Amino acid sequence: MNEFIKKPEILSPAGNLEKLTFALNYGADAVYLAGSMFGMRAAAGNFDFEEMKKGVSLAHEKGKRAYLTLNTMPRNNEIELLDAYLEQVGDTGVDAVIVADLGVFDRVIKRLQGVEVHISTQGANMNYLSCRMWHDMGAKRVVLARELSLDDIAEIRAKTPKTLELEAFVHGAMCVSVSGRCLLSEYYLNRDANRGQCAQPCRWIYNFAEEKRPDDVLSAELHPEGTYIFGSKDMNLISHVDKLTRAGIDSFKIEGRMKSAYYTAVVTNAYRIALDNYFSGASDITLEMLERELNSVSHREYCTGYYFTHPQEQSNLAENSGYIKEKAFLATVEDYCSDTGLALCRQRNKMYLTECEIISPGSVGKTFTPCLMTDEKGNPIDSTPHAGMLFYLKMPFDVKKGDIIRGK
Repeated sequence: MNEFIKKPEILSPAGNLEKLTFALNYGADAVYLAGSMFGMRAAAGNFDFEEMKKGVSLAHEKGKRAYLTLNTMPRNNEIELLDAYLEQVGDTGVDAVIVADLGVFDRVIKRLQGVEVHISTQGANMNYLSCRMWHDMGAKRVVLARELSLDDIAEIRAKTPKTLELEAFVHGAMCVSVSGRCLLSEYYLNRDANRGQCAQPCRWIYNFAEEKRPDDVLSAELHPEGTYIFGSKDMNLISHVDKLTRAGIDSFKIEGRMKSAYYTAVVTNAYRIALDNYFSGASDITLEMLERELNSVSHREYCTGYYFTHPQEQSNLAENSGYIKEKAFLATVEDYCSDTGLALCRQRNKMYLTECEIISPGSVGKTFTPCLMTDEKGNPIDSTPHAGMLFYLKMPFDVKKGDIIRGK
């Protein structure tokens, strides 16, 4: 395996401006986001052009980068829309555009000079030949297919120019189809997964057999009521950041533009800590603590994707289609006065004067019980009555703006 000691980028999802802010505050080196068209997550909040400019500006103020997903496959009647869209993209200041379609790639290269072009995982790049080709044509980065093993990635790194960056998913939902190229959603609901409208039929329960191969029995009886043979577990590589780094991956990508702001903050924070620990070698935050953090967010059962297992192995198949619910996102700290120990907080979910946890950038959850909770007028209260309410907590230790309070 190649010994690259370049510190990878932490690339976090930004489904909207709030999530972008949380990603930046909790350690992302870069964020990826979508506009109103041509992105692979049509159901995410996404950005209009004014929001995009603001988000990119926020990233740049912190010395971070912002990438725009433009990775659907446009049809003939959308080319004029694409051209008009690209004219506005050039004014947003995005650092890179992520594409999958060869025609879109050509358009971006010619019309957005000075903006990097990254090749989406939708391009299903499985080998060093295709990566070299994209580089020769002007691509700065390839987002590798999720079906590759770690050894495959190391070989691609060894056989491609060092000026070509390699990005790979390290955490989040996976698709049973090759790098997300699926037709089930369109077949059942006329919602094209390759145009950002996936209904996730891979998570449904199926009972089936192949008519001409009755003896070729799949291990489908995972439950009496059916099987989740199409459903993949979620990826979690937090315990393997050392191996991923040594394989030469330039960017660790976190999936989840449709997940919550809490998810964005916690997962970004965990990988930031893990990567920093690997390079510094000095921290009292253990891997077990980071695993606990990742278990606190919404997720399916975890696995390591195909980095260490073949796609034919069933260890990556989910045993049920449900999510393990995340801890309650109770409030965020808006301000703090160290003299009084009072934290001004904004409610996210109903909160009571009881034991909870607080998480800050660079740290893991810390248990505490607020000494006092009051409304803005200083009147003691036992709970916060409505979302968005501002209230004060008497804290037993110092906190800072942006800290997250969650359920125990």
